[in-house]
Amino acid sequence: MTTANLTNSISRNFIVQMIPHHRAAIEMSKNILCYTTLIPLQEIALDIIREQTEGIRDMERILRCCSRMGNNNQELSCYQNHFREITDTMFSDMENACTVNDINADFMYEMIPHHLGAINMSQNALNFPICPDLKPILESIITSQKKGVCEMEELLSQISGGC
Repeated sequence: MTTANLTNSISRNFIVQMIPHHRAAIEMSKNILCYTTLIPLQEIALDIIREQTEGIRDMERILRCCSRMGNNNQELSCYQNHFREITDTMFSDMENACTVNDINADFMYEMIPHHLGAINMSQNALNFPICPDLKPILESIITSQKKGVCEMEELLSQISGGC
């Protein structure tokens, strides 16, 4: 995600940075499914797998077309600087996530900052001229991952004493 080959297109850069982000969430979700018996968490993980697999497919479908839309150096610099701030915060929050020695809670404490990172990355991209085909994908990411954060926070309040 942070080592993607960047070009003069914010649309393309977002896509090549978000696809690995989605793949990581899918792998984390597949992993928790191997261990959890908590039905609501299984449903959340299955939703993540379904939604983010669909998101990857949608982004791959528009990548070539959206790569043609270029941005100026100021837009690119501003986008990438904010992207870096978002990912630095996300990785720090995931690394320093609360651990309560409960695989279910620990997964959610790490996945919530991961989702918040995707929300912030999507909102960042929407601040710039981008490919029109990318906008509904960004809006979908924001909506679905805000919903996921709310579901995980609600479930955490039910199963964990909190941090």
